[in-house]
Amino acid sequence: MEFNHVSVLLKETVDALKVHDGGLFVDCTAGGGGHSAEVLSRMNTGRLISIDQDPDAIAKLNKRFENEDKVTVVHSNFENLDSVLTSLGYEGGCADGIMADLGVSSYQLDNGDRGFSYHKDAPLDMRMSGTGISAADLVNNLSQPELQKILYMYGDEKFAPAISRNIVRAREKEPIKTTLQLAEVISSSVPSAARRDGHPARKSFQALRIEVNGEIEKLENTVDTMFDRLKVGGRLAIITFHSLEDRTVKTHFKKLCEGCICPPDFPVCVCGRKPRGKALKPVLPSKEEIERNPRSRSAKLRIIEKINP
Repeated sequence: MEFNHVSVLLKETVDALKVHDGGLFVDCTAGGGGHSAEVLSRMNTGRLISIDQDPDAIAKLNKRFENEDKVTVVHSNFENLDSVLTSLGYEGGCADGIMADLGVSSYQLDNGDRGFSYHKDAPLDMRMSGTGISAADLVNNLSQPELQKILYMYGDEKFAPAISRNIVRAREKEPIKTTLQLAEVISSSVPSAARRDGHPARKSFQALRIEVNGEIEKLENTVDTMFDRLKVGGRLAIITFHSLEDRTVKTHFKKLCEGCICPPDFPVCVCGRKPRGKALKPVLPSKEEIERNPRSRSAKLRIIEKINP
C-alpha cells in the first residue's frame, strides 16, 4: 500500500510560514510530503528539511523528492529537532519557518497492518515508528487502574472503568492480539444507546495510540525547542487534532507571549521580561475542506511568530 495522505489546512499552514527564497524551512512531521511539497513550490532557493519517524513515510519522501536538491529527508522524531538541525550544521535560531501536523496519516489509519484501525483486523500495534512498546503490550500487561487512566486522560472515555475491567477479564482467557479482538471487548463494554454516537472503540483506540507513541509528552518537551530554533521574524505553525494537544500548544504559546511578570502592585517593571512571541488567531478548516476530508473536522492550526530572541 502506497503512503498517501490528504494534507489538512495545507494552504493556511504554508501561508503562515511566509515562505521565501533563501530561507530554511522545517517540516517536522512530513508524512507523505504534502505540506513539504507546497513549501517547495513557493521557493526557488533555500533549504527544506523534511522529518518523519515512520519508515514508510521516509520511503515515500525519498522517492517523491529524489530529484530535488533543496530537500533533506531525515528519519527521526520531531522531539529530536535540535540534534537533527545541529547534525546538519545549523546552530541556534536558524529556521525561517517550522511546521508540525500532529495527526495520524490517512495511510496509517487505512493500512490495516499498522493496527490503528478498529475497522480492520490486524496485529494490535499502533507504533508510528515501528519500534518500542505496542498497543498489545499495554493492553495485555497494564493493570486495570493504569488502563482506565489512559482511556480517561487521552480518550475522554466516560466508560473507561467498564472497558478497562473487561479488557483485564478478556486477557485472562487469552491474550488480546488483534484490533478486532480489542474492538469487540470495547463494544461489549459500552451501553447500546452510546453506540449510536460513532464507533464505540474510537476513543479507546485514540487513547492507546497516544500512549504508545508518547505523543503528548513529546509535544510538551518540543514546542519550546521548535520556537527556540526560529530566527526572529520566523514562524511556528502546529496543527492539532485533540484537545490535549491543542491545550499543550496553547499553553506554551501563551507563556512565550508573556511580558512583564512583576506583581501588579509594583509601580514599575523590574523583571525586564519582554514577550518573545506573538500568537496569531487560530485557524480552523473551512466547511468545504471538512466536506472534502471529514478527518479534518477536529483540526486546529496555531501559529506563533518570534519577535524577540
